Amino acid sequence: MGFNPELVQARELASGTGVGTVAQAELPVQGRNMMRLIYQGGPFSYDKDGSVFGNRERILPAKSRGYYREYTVKTPGDRSRGARRIVCGGYVAATPDDCFYTDDHYASFRRIVQ
Repeated sequence: MGFNPELVQARELASGTGVGTVAQAELPVQGRNMMRLIYQGGPFSYDKDGSVFGNRERILPAKSRGYYREYTVKTPGDRSRGARRIVCGGYVAATPDDCFYTDDHYASFRRIVQ
């Protein structure tokens, strides 16, 4: 099953929250691969992967600094890191409490669910 933006949008509207949900199986293949790497503890392609995400946009639930970490979701054909990220929360990087997906460089997030 491929990524379905209409289904994601419907979930966001139904949830009534600023953060919708997306099933891990609905992530682009690069996002699913990154989720596996996160739980394996790497290796990651970019130096910034695993670095602290400051949540300056204040879209994600408020937590203390250092709780969130960001990871690059590669965009085929893009030479830069692109706009897609997974941000995970928790104090042990390889066992996150929650992970969120953004495809618009932090303008919006969706909680990744099984």
